Amino acid sequence: MLRRRALAACTATVAVGVLALAGLTDSASADPAPDLRTPTATGAEQLSPGLLKAMRRDLGLNADEARSRIGHETRAAAVAAGLERSLGADFAGARVSGDDAALTVATTDASDAARIRAAGARPVVVEHSRAELDTAKAALDRFALRRAPAGVPVRYVDMATNRVVLEAVRTSAADRLLADAGVSRDVVTVRQSVGQPRTFADLRGGDAYYMNGSGRCSIGFPVKRGSGQSGFVSAGHCGTPGVGTSGYNQQAQGSFQGSTFPGRDYSWVATNTSWTPRALVNGYGNGDVTVTGSTEALEGAAVCRSGSTTGWHCGTVQQRNTSVTYQEGTVSGVTRTNVCAEPGDSGGSFISGSQAQGVTSGGSGNCSQGGTTYFQPVNPALQAYGLTLVTNGTPTDPPTDPPTEPGGTWAAGTTYAAGDVVTYGSDSYRCLQPHVAQPGWTPPNVPALWQHV
Repeated sequence: MLRRRALAACTATVAVGVLALAGLTDSASADPAPDLRTPTATGAEQLSPGLLKAMRRDLGLNADEARSRIGHETRAAAVAAGLERSLGADFAGARVSGDDAALTVATTDASDAARIRAAGARPVVVEHSRAELDTAKAALDRFALRRAPAGVPVRYVDMATNRVVLEAVRTSAADRLLADAGVSRDVVTVRQSVGQPRTFADLRGGDAYYMNGSGRCSIGFPVKRGSGQSGFVSAGHCGTPGVGTSGYNQQAQGSFQGSTFPGRDYSWVATNTSWTPRALVNGYGNGDVTVTGSTEALEGAAVCRSGSTTGWHCGTVQQRNTSVTYQEGTVSGVTRTNVCAEPGDSGGSFISGSQAQGVTSGGSGNCSQGGTTYFQPVNPALQAYGLTLVTNGTPTDPPTDPPTEPGGTWAAGTTYAAGDVVTYGSDSYRCLQPHVAQPGWTPPNVPALWQHV
């Protein structure tokens, strides 16, 4: 669990991405990008000793290599976001590879290759667009939410192979799911797997937070709601609304205000005034990690996890928007990683550099032999409950006087994707980069995030 001194305080920011993506407009997206080998400033020089130690152990990177990799990956994510917007329906995914975060961007149209190269990425021409694969997976997810697919616990879109992948105990089980969901085998690969994902909560206690004095989970990220209420996000399977929590010191802490599981796996706990939120993730004796925002890492990027059972462990993002079936039901929209975890780590922080990624959901294996772990991305959780991520400094609360706003569909606390169109006053704006809108980040004020249309 995140100790009281390791809780956090401020608002989500995508300042790094804003700087890196500035200028990636429609007219400029085909122009050569600055050299991808030069990392963009990301706060990487501020990485905690604990995170650096874990990256050395799990990824084989020394401190300088870890800082360099995170800088490269942050820049690659910004370039990929610009290309996704520019390529539109042709876009088929992006990933990074290697310590220098070499960026590969897939497209269904060979004529896009020059534009991708000009942005500093390697183009790959594939058969299926990301939207096509996401549509197929969504059909599988809809069926899985109605009836758990026996023998097919995991489903995800694999950008590297341009396929929807089903991890199944038996091929026949996968074929049955495809037939029931009405999804063509043409876009699907079946991989045999004996792994049985499980959630990581336990009933044995530990240095974390406790649910009604019994079950134990780990804090994800401290948050604010409105102008005064503090709390934190965690996994949905850790508790239901009304369940009380106590801290690592067994002192009264708060209670669950919202929880979703299965379907998604997120929750939020409101804490009492004895607990002060800080913009930190518990470093477990190796220096705490400062949280500065929640920009989503690309597939292939390095990611680290902090949990109350096993402390720090690192690995890479394998696939986003994965679906996994636990004993309790199916969860969709989680991110698949090769980071290990164990019972009691549930709800704990996943972070890439200084950017919050999500909260630990479940997985298979352990930290002695290795395993697969899934995390629930943090931005959808913030949006679901109207929360603001606490980042270094003093949080900027939502406006207290809404009538002073000029009106329109733009709203602070909303997660926007590249290409989304909103109105603010009498004008319309198109989103240039995925982000969680913060108070004051109105479209006219942040041209790196919004383009007037």
